[in-house]
Amino acid sequence: MAKKKGNRVQVILECTEHKTTGLPGTSRYITTKNRKNTTERLEIKKYNPILRKYTVHKEIK
Repeated sequence: MAKKKGNRVQVILECTEHKTTGLPGTSRYITTKNRKNTTERLEIKKYNPILRKYTVHKEIK
């Protein structure tokens, strides 16, 4: 049997600035977070290759 990772869950981060530009495509990253320690949604600055700059990426559902 495989072991469960416990409180670690995979989350998807999506760029917030990309939606307002109207350019096609999206910038998304997959990461993990500890659900017990971080109950609120993640908000991290990551690189957006389409806009070619660092932007704020927020956790989506």
